[in-house]
Amino acid sequence: MARRSLGRQFGWLWTSYAVSAYGSGLGFGALPLIAVLVLHASPMQVSALSAVGPAVGALIALPLGPWVEFRRKRPVMITMDLVRFAVMMTIPVAYAFGRLGFVQLLVVSAVVAAAKIAFNAASGAYLKALIRPANLLVANARFESTNWSSIAVGPPLGGAAIGLFGPVTTVVADALSYLLSALGVTAIRGREQPPQRTDKRQLRVGELLDGWRHLLTHPALRALYLNQLVVSGLIMATEPLSAVLLLRELGFPPWQYGIAFAAPCLGGLIGSRLAGRVVARYGRHRIIRTVGTLRAVWLIGLAVVQPGVVGLATVIAVELAIIISMSLYNPVLATYRLEHTPEDRVARTLSAWSIGSSAAIAMLSALGGLLADATSPRTAITIAGLLILASPLLLPRSPDCPSTPDPAVATVPRAPGGSSEAEQRHPLLAETGHE
Repeated sequence: MARRSLGRQFGWLWTSYAVSAYGSGLGFGALPLIAVLVLHASPMQVSALSAVGPAVGALIALPLGPWVEFRRKRPVMITMDLVRFAVMMTIPVAYAFGRLGFVQLLVVSAVVAAAKIAFNAASGAYLKALIRPANLLVANARFESTNWSSIAVGPPLGGAAIGLFGPVTTVVADALSYLLSALGVTAIRGREQPPQRTDKRQLRVGELLDGWRHLLTHPALRALYLNQLVVSGLIMATEPLSAVLLLRELGFPPWQYGIAFAAPCLGGLIGSRLAGRVVARYGRHRIIRTVGTLRAVWLIGLAVVQPGVVGLATVIAVELAIIISMSLYNPVLATYRLEHTPEDRVARTLSAWSIGSSAAIAMLSALGGLLADATSPRTAITIAGLLILASPLLLPRSPDCPSTPDPAVATVPRAPGGSSEAEQRHPLLAETGHE
């Protein structure tokens, strides 16, 4: 079967995303790793790094959804990439001068989180004009596949680079990837028309809540949103706890830690490539219900990890099962979300989704850190694994996930620069992307 072309503009955007994703793959878990190996942080501090930074970033990003909605999207994307490049580069500079501290890691984490939310909101709205509706799931699957392949390749190389060149090496690579991403977005041709506000007044408080209003008043989106908050929050809350458990308590060297979370990412290629076929065969609602349930049942396996080869194999098996499920589920979720979001509310909806996810991750990571300090990282991971088993109860129960877009969101604008590939829904970069 010939590979479907989605156009040169999409190709540049996909290339930019790939460069950025592979940079982040190299820097996977870089900040917690630096906190553990360089600053000798406690489990509570490592969890705080995963909690406080995204929480503050979400607060900073709160007014950015409406701000992005009514501005040209490509300059916003370029600016957010450059902001992330600049703030990430402060880490190797401070390390070189012996001035690196835990507070700086928190500040970097917050700024990167806020910039990521703004970038994802802008990219979602910008992509609406690039692809035909029939190609949406294909585009989603390509971003999903790129994301997981970058994590499969990046962490082992990152671990080797840290061993050879020092703990901040992968941070430099990650920062440079943002710079290259900005250059790639700049290379996209075509003039983008600024969005027109129907209300000429300045930003209103109500506009800050329009994204959440849309998510929470749409029955299926509300269920999917709440389910995603729980699942992503609990999974991400275990990441810093797993770093402490594997690196400190079980004595895994950094390269094994990288392999444990990188090799399973090859499963992301499997799930993302199957997304279109399984949706065509079984229908979207059945995939959302079945795969949405399967992705929640594996996390408890991390609670039984032991030292040595058996422990490494256990982590790989658990992560492989989670990632295959997630990489199949995510493109379907992203497709449904954009099909059922009005075009004049895309940036605010994606911003609300990202802010909610960041807040959930922050809250659950903080609680996980407190629990790990009071008990142990293994106990906290066990409780997270048990809680996530209840998350499928939040999935939509009725087959109300039609394969065609809502009439209210059926009309979309022409592509920037008058592209002939006019009407589209958006392959979301937000949930698969760049940390």
